[in-house]
Amino acid sequence: MAILKRHELIEDERSWVTGHLQTGTEMMVYQLRAERLTVQVIMESMQVALIRSDDRIVRVRGSKFRRIFCQSEKELQQDNKTCFTIFYGSEFILKSLSLKADSVEDAEKWLTGLELLRQETLTAHTPEIIESWLRKQMYSVDQSKKNSITLKELKSLLPQMNFTVPGGHFLEDRFVEVEAKDYCLDIQQFHKFYNFLIFENQKMVSVQFIYFLINTDSPESSIVPLYDFQNFLLYRQKEAWAKNLNRVQELMTIFIDDTMRKTNDPTLTVGEFLSFLFSKENSIWDEKFSEICPLDMNNPLSHYWINSSHNTYLTGDQLRSESSTEAYVRCLRLGCRCIELDCWNGPEEPVIYHGRTMTSKIKFKDVVKAINDHAFITSEYPVVLSIEEHCDIKQQKMMAQMLRDVFQDKLLTEPLEPEADDLPSPNQLKGKIIIKVGKKVKFVTKENRVVEKEGELCIWDPIDKRFYRHDCVISDNKLYYSEEKLEEDSPEDGSELHLSEPWFHGPLAEGRITAEKLLRDFCKGRDEKDGTFLVRESETFIRIYNISLWTSERIQHYRIFCSSENGQWYFYLTSKQRFPSMCALIKYYTRNLIKYDRFNLRLNGFLPRLNFVPYHQIGWFYSNLSQAEAEDYLLRIPRDGAFLVRQREEVDGDVEHYLIYKYNSKYVLADAYEFGSLEDLVSCFRDELFYGKTKLRYPVTPQLVERFCMVREERIDKRNKLATEPKRDTIIVAKDNPLGDQCKGVVDISKCTVVNLTFHSIYYSILHFYDLSENYNYKEVRSVPDNMVPKEGNETAVEKSDIILEYNRKALTRVYPCSGRVDSSNFDPCPSWKLGCQMVALNFQTADKFMQLNNALFSLNGGTGYVLKPEWMRDPTKKKPAKQTIRIRVMAARHLPNPDHIVSPFVQVELWPYTGAQVDNCSFKTTLFKDNGLNPVWLGQMNPPKCFKVDEPDLAFLRFVVFEEDTFSDAKFLAQATFPIRGIRQGYRSVLLKNRFSENLEVSSLLVHAEQVEVRDLVFCFFLINVH
Repeated sequence: MAILKRHELIEDERSWVTGHLQTGTEMMVYQLRAERLTVQVIMESMQVALIRSDDRIVRVRGSKFRRIFCQSEKELQQDNKTCFTIFYGSEFILKSLSLKADSVEDAEKWLTGLELLRQETLTAHTPEIIESWLRKQMYSVDQSKKNSITLKELKSLLPQMNFTVPGGHFLEDRFVEVEAKDYCLDIQQFHKFYNFLIFENQKMVSVQFIYFLINTDSPESSIVPLYDFQNFLLYRQKEAWAKNLNRVQELMTIFIDDTMRKTNDPTLTVGEFLSFLFSKENSIWDEKFSEICPLDMNNPLSHYWINSSHNTYLTGDQLRSESSTEAYVRCLRLGCRCIELDCWNGPEEPVIYHGRTMTSKIKFKDVVKAINDHAFITSEYPVVLSIEEHCDIKQQKMMAQMLRDVFQDKLLTEPLEPEADDLPSPNQLKGKIIIKVGKKVKFVTKENRVVEKEGELCIWDPIDKRFYRHDCVISDNKLYYSEEKLEEDSPEDGSELHLSEPWFHGPLAEGRITAEKLLRDFCKGRDEKDGTFLVRESETFIRIYNISLWTSERIQHYRIFCSSENGQWYFYLTSKQRFPSMCALIKYYTRNLIKYDRFNLRLNGFLPRLNFVPYHQIGWFYSNLSQAEAEDYLLRIPRDGAFLVRQREEVDGDVEHYLIYKYNSKYVLADAYEFGSLEDLVSCFRDELFYGKTKLRYPVTPQLVERFCMVREERIDKRNKLATEPKRDTIIVAKDNPLGDQCKGVVDISKCTVVNLTFHSIYYSILHFYDLSENYNYKEVRSVPDNMVPKEGNETAVEKSDIILEYNRKALTRVYPCSGRVDSSNFDPCPSWKLGCQMVALNFQTADKFMQLNNALFSLNGGTGYVLKPEWMRDPTKKKPAKQTIRIRVMAARHLPNPDHIVSPFVQVELWPYTGAQVDNCSFKTTLFKDNGLNPVWLGQMNPPKCFKVDEPDLAFLRFVVFEEDTFSDAKFLAQATFPIRGIRQGYRSVLLKNRFSENLEVSSLLVHAEQVEVRDLVFCFFLINVH
């Protein structure tokens, strides 16, 4: 996919490039199949059309981007400069159109031309946008392709435009007024018809303005002169720039339809004046707050809110959704500056996915390349990669090398100022990628002990020839480490315990047929015992299993279901009886009857899988080994927990021997434990302390004994050599060490040589807010789930809030969704922002109101992803700004979205955040306007203005949400717009509406009146009113 930066072109070059797009170019188009089509841009409506040789326009259908249909890497590199992809749409994951030009020159023309058109679309004035929208409406029903629309076509179009056609001769009369011939409208006549239609229902709105503008109540025949319009801007809209008459003239000229009136003394019709009121040029949002202020980017990173994403790779829920590199591209293009990578061992290289779930996997390498390509397109300020690392040492090294190779000098590998008292600023870190990596450590340290660092230590085991992980703590220049941990990819939740069971056969070729054959062959010579079973994977469904059961010379098959609830897996035959693992299910039904589908039978023996090794063939079991030989074997393995099992013999000596005997098909250990097999016994004491002493750690197999015999002489030589050298001090592990009873060993760091194999990263510790103390390192990043953030409403929360706010003046905090949010729902970010938490990570793929609040906050400062926190948050000596009151009135709307029918809309306005006790004071609704989404109006006593009290203007949001009422009187979302209070402009303003994902809707807007006053002014005003 080629990427070309936009060049500064002179006017002739711009016309030549856009003309090339308008003429069209033959290209290979990759959709569901590869096809050669003519690709051209329809300039009037700004649409890309695909045309076959018969001049038939093909509907553009999006498809997931494929690497030009599985070309090799070499072919991809050759095609790199001629291939490009157009991404489009308004959802989180965009649709795509992949194209391959015949030459590099054609590809560059298209890339340059599309970027020019994109920029022109963004800067287009509202009348131009309306013109383009009208053409698209006409083209959507213009079957004759004559750039005109018939009466019949118009009747089908108006419901799509959200307008109910009045009865009688309404349309016919309008055709006469616009001088249409043969009941057919060209584009100019269609535009006149639209102007009449849009104005007709909103005459009553214009009356609100015309009286104080020109002192008349006849809007149809009224005009708005230049100086009246200037006064309106100055005194009603509070626009200081309107003192410049030339700028007022320029603004009026934009909205005048008739070129004859574009003079030095322009006038607006009332319809044109209303068009201005609904336009983006009259937006309620003050664009100066969307501009970058470079001087504000010189503060430490801890002084900013940073746009952050949680589990960035996911496109849906946390359990089953797709992982995608496109999700990273989308988030980065939306201005996200902190993205998350959950890294796990792959077959050959690291992969990213939500571990232990059914989410799909993507390659770590592909993600890193996507980040490198898109990290600094939207914003040049630093990107933080929050890596949750679950890989072994080998694949960690691969990750580090990939990061170096791909990012090169973009990667921050050394501290900018190691001795600095604060974190560096965004300006200092421009174009840099910062790695934040950490692990969750699960142990409790002793009180009043200063722990410098916590983390994991990997120690090489020469017996198993691999690294094992240990929890570790560095304190007082010593490194304390625990017993080795269970494997990261081991099934903590029991969802995969069955994989090592002999009755589990996995996926069988030909499924049911093979299972029946195996059971018949096994049972025929074994008294045909009913209840013999095996378990296999379903060949049709993922995470579904089948139990095949021999009964009365027949074989029954029953489905074992598997589902996840709040992160916990459950297995069941019927939903009434669920088990945390399949092993637990099988164990239960060996003791209890299966009562299912008129079937009553207990599991009674199993068919072992073909590659299952019985205990008498396992390396640690010996059928003919004497006590002396056993002790010799064990003494050769210098490790606690080395073990073997042998046939009984009288024992004595130093090596400890424990008796296991068989009773009623059970294996009994010292009359205290019973096990169904020796494997179960060994498995139990691999996890639990054997007789409170040690775990069964190393199975002593003949191969292991042989290997240690080969190196025995070498070890003896080394011991003899060491005996002649001075002895090193032995470090005794104190009982009050930071790990307590979990401590296995300690290393004196002062006597070690440390080799750094990785790259510089922000140190990452998982600490609760309640553990905050004065002894913290500002380079730490504290990470907490949202349910640990103190909420308002109790004294303890207030105390903690002050401590957290103080901490966040120097150091960084990341807040992420708690584990219960498996549906990828978001939490309210406002309490975390109020505490100064910088990285409040949300699920970008979920289009809820909290994500909309996030988009509103980070629309500040040019969408760079960094917003400077208020001065009182950065400096404890500064005071909060004065409280305010904002008065809002919703008046009308235009071009509301049309799902698939004419809507009956109402508008809800909210002040955010608010507590439960304030809900009624912080929101209001308009009345319902029946069957009109094109130009509804909300006026009169039923829709009065509403006053909101704003306690903290620096962190308050005004949210407009448009709903429709369905046939069941339920509210259904149509559109929204959310703004920080600090950027709200006063006066009669348009609210440009967006969809759930905060993508602009082309022409949808509200007309509202907004007025801000400080609280003390409001009280004085009421006092005067009471006196009168």
